[in-house]
Amino acid sequence: MSKRDYYEVLGVDKNASPEEIKKSYRKLAMKYHPDRNPGDQVAEEKFKELNEAYEVLSSPEKKQRYDQFGHAGMNGAGGGFDGHAGFGGFEDIFGDIFDMFGGGFSSRRRSGPQKGADIKYEQSISFEEAAFGTEKTVEFHKYENCQTCNGSGAKPGTSKKTCAHCKGTGEVRYVQRTPLGQIVNVKACDQCGGDGQIIESPCPTCKGKGKERKRKKIKVKIPAGVDNGSIIPLRGEGEPGLKGGPYGDLYVILRVLPHKIFERDGYNVLCEIPITFVQAALGEDLEVPTLEGKVKYKIPEGTQSGTIFRLRGKGIQNPKGYGKGDQYVKVVVETPKNLTEKQKEMLKQFAAESGEEIHQNRKSFFDKVKDVFGVQ
Repeated sequence: MSKRDYYEVLGVDKNASPEEIKKSYRKLAMKYHPDRNPGDQVAEEKFKELNEAYEVLSSPEKKQRYDQFGHAGMNGAGGGFDGHAGFGGFEDIFGDIFDMFGGGFSSRRRSGPQKGADIKYEQSISFEEAAFGTEKTVEFHKYENCQTCNGSGAKPGTSKKTCAHCKGTGEVRYVQRTPLGQIVNVKACDQCGGDGQIIESPCPTCKGKGKERKRKKIKVKIPAGVDNGSIIPLRGEGEPGLKGGPYGDLYVILRVLPHKIFERDGYNVLCEIPITFVQAALGEDLEVPTLEGKVKYKIPEGTQSGTIFRLRGKGIQNPKGYGKGDQYVKVVVETPKNLTEKQKEMLKQFAAESGEEIHQNRKSFFDKVKDVFGVQ
């Protein structure tokens, strides 16, 4: 059977650069690698063919001879790749390929102590509690080491036995033959689940799990100045670890409830207060609500609707100790409704003295537009 052209095998042009040849080989080698295609003879042959082609085309000297004489000029180089040739330029490629399978010629699992899982808990707090800080008691479910067996899973008075199948390693090795030679793979022991030990007499309380699900209460101090979405970490309050590993953490996620009056902008507080036409015109000492209670503020004569004034230091405390924000108050002048005839007459007199013209039948906005543009 005649050999395929090496450039065709790698799917590259004859003028391809070394980087292009390497990139194409890496992509195809990962696709047809035996560990990805166990028992597939076609994939195994293609993988062997790829290695043979790359061994030639990755070497400047061999590539030159191949370009000049074809397969006949190889003198056996690459013509009978059997998996025992020196790797040479393959080393960096194989590193990339076998990283997919555990960082070498065998894939290994983590068998040491492992940190427990983290727990997320959402806690609602009021606007004022976020501003001034508070303390909350959070209740949640989590696993704890069984008190009956102290987390071993074995019935009191008994102990775990070494797994006879994996000899206590928790791992089972198997050898796979490939064109590159033998590849040793490792998987978790299916008899002990990778633990290395067998429980012959399970604990009656936890049924051999070594853990019990319980409700737990923890007091959480919430500092002043937290905002919606702030997270408070509580180290070591999560799920228990595996094989003696440390506990995970508890993350309390805060949800700040909206306020009826105030809104928040960073560490500043915003609010609106209504005032009457008379108050806006003549000015007045107003009682303005703040997070710390009511304060007096004198608005000047002629205050316009939408005017914003600032109350320094009446905002929210920065949790990092950089002081407090301010409160911004927007005044909204309310137009009086349901006026009596006497009140209407007084306003007309006011308008007349101010030089304003009163029209009982004012033109609509669209009528004014027609007048401006001469539209009929």
